[in-house]
Amino acid sequence: MNITEEKVLQALSQVNDPDLQQDLVTLGMIKDLEANDESIRFAVELTTPACPMKEAIHQACVNAIRLLVSKDVPLSINITARVTSVRPQTNDILPNVKNIIAVASGKGGVGKSTIASNLAIGLALSGASVGLMDADIHGPSLHMMFGIKSEHPEIILKKGKNTIVPIERFGVKVLSIGLLVDEQSAIVWRGPMASSALRQFFTDVEWGDLDYLIIDLPPGTGDIHLTLVTMVPVTGAVIVTTPQEVALADAQKAISMFALSNINVPVLGVIENMSYFTPAELPENKYFLFGRDGGKLLSKRNNIPFIAEIPLIQSIREGGDLGIPAILDGQGPMVTALQNMCNKVAQQVAIQNAKTKWN
Repeated sequence: MNITEEKVLQALSQVNDPDLQQDLVTLGMIKDLEANDESIRFAVELTTPACPMKEAIHQACVNAIRLLVSKDVPLSINITARVTSVRPQTNDILPNVKNIIAVASGKGGVGKSTIASNLAIGLALSGASVGLMDADIHGPSLHMMFGIKSEHPEIILKKGKNTIVPIERFGVKVLSIGLLVDEQSAIVWRGPMASSALRQFFTDVEWGDLDYLIIDLPPGTGDIHLTLVTMVPVTGAVIVTTPQEVALADAQKAISMFALSNINVPVLGVIENMSYFTPAELPENKYFLFGRDGGKLLSKRNNIPFIAEIPLIQSIREGGDLGIPAILDGQGPMVTALQNMCNKVAQQVAIQNAKTKWN
């Protein structure tokens, strides 16, 4: 048969990554190739462990080998992943964090922290290393959603200064101002003080090696947002909204803010939360309490991806209150919707990194 590595690579050059729109060989995704008349084996290194297209890519590789190389030689394909990054490695702030993802809303009360919590855990469940920072200094909530409100982060001495170690829960490194102040006390700080606290979360915290650092931003478009984008290069922002007009109007402001020339952060897409209500006793019924398709229309109007619609289900609220986010709740349509959301966010990060690299 005279099977060679060159023949295998030529066949695999016909297989495109559906998201990046280039072939696997050009993208450098084929690893550890061994090919002869006895067997063919190689690995496909995806751009994220949460890649929603992994099965399709695997099958396309099988089809290419069977059609263009050999119909019956033993074939072994190992699907692996290495999260991509275009952040400069010389950056002194968070040098070992590959991607920083801002979760913003414009309006409060749309479930932004719930989305951020489930997004972080979902990415961690896929095999990525993930951190979650609560940047809502005046109204922190992630410490409650992760069930760690009674815990306190460890303080270690590193390079001559005190450094905070995030608390790890559900495979995610979590840090919130709620872990550092009295839970019953209001945080009455002017903008510069809140911005200073955020700076410390970047410079005085031992985040370690992370594929993704999720930043849960406060509502609005103010000091915290500006501090974030001036301190670190943000890979992209996810906009959370509900379908109602008042939420969409504020979400539009958030999208417009990230598009400003002095900010210039790509918007990865829109997540519509509380899209519809489904009673537990009537799982097939959908009641559109806050309107319908608002998030989709917002995405279309701004020419950005629509990532997911998340239903209004009691278990999501209960998970947040109990400190066990809903994505950990086993199976069901709600968990599937949250997992798909996580996969699509990871997909958009990989696409954005590829665009930045090519440009």
